[in-house]
Amino acid sequence: MKKTLCFDFGNSRYKCGVMEAGFFKKEIILDGSSEEINHILEVEKPEKTILSSVVRHDEKIEEILAAGSSFHKVTYQSKMDISVPSGQEKTVGSDRWAMLAGAMNLFPKQHNLIIGLGSCITFNFINKFNQFLGGSISPGLNMRLKSLQHYTAQLPLVEPDWNFPLIGYDTRTNILSGVIGGMSKEIDGIVDEYKVKYNKFNVLLTGGDLPFFVPHIKNKIFADPYLIYKGLYFISEKNA
Repeated sequence: MKKTLCFDFGNSRYKCGVMEAGFFKKEIILDGSSEEINHILEVEKPEKTILSSVVRHDEKIEEILAAGSSFHKVTYQSKMDISVPSGQEKTVGSDRWAMLAGAMNLFPKQHNLIIGLGSCITFNFINKFNQFLGGSISPGLNMRLKSLQHYTAQLPLVEPDWNFPLIGYDTRTNILSGVIGGMSKEIDGIVDEYKVKYNKFNVLLTGGDLPFFVPHIKNKIFADPYLIYKGLYFISEKNA
């Protein structure tokens, strides 16, 4: 069965999604070493590989992928059938291209708002004509939690947790309610603003921090932690 390895090198983690015949099979968390990439290629034996990277990674990795498979690296020049009316396609990160491609192929000819919950929160709106109109970027969950510790004298660094009360009863639950509860209201509020402008659109949530927010979002959403891999697969099919 045809196998594609979809590599996602982000600010927080290096990951790989294994796709077989277009279906997601598993996720592999990576350390980012070229030796590990070699090992994965030997074990998985993919026909195609594709890389989305928003960080400076070992350039040898691309050489390894190109030598062991039909390889493509996502850039604004990749074939995706997505246009950018603002003319700012060079500034769009490869992870955002992957999310857009995933949404566009899962919900074709529909307005889609994709919310990425990773190092940053990104709102990405692609209309039914496959035009990426833009969106917004704000600090992500861990960035906000770390900033509370960094910029105060006494507040601790709190581990994320979806389970917290509205009214925090100690420092930890006060921070969780303020940060995760506040971010959830921020997300709902921005979605509501889009509803004023567009009558009908899909809201897709994805990213590593997805589980912390799903219980608190009031708007109807499609939660897909593996959307970026599906998008990378679709891009790979057009390019690799």
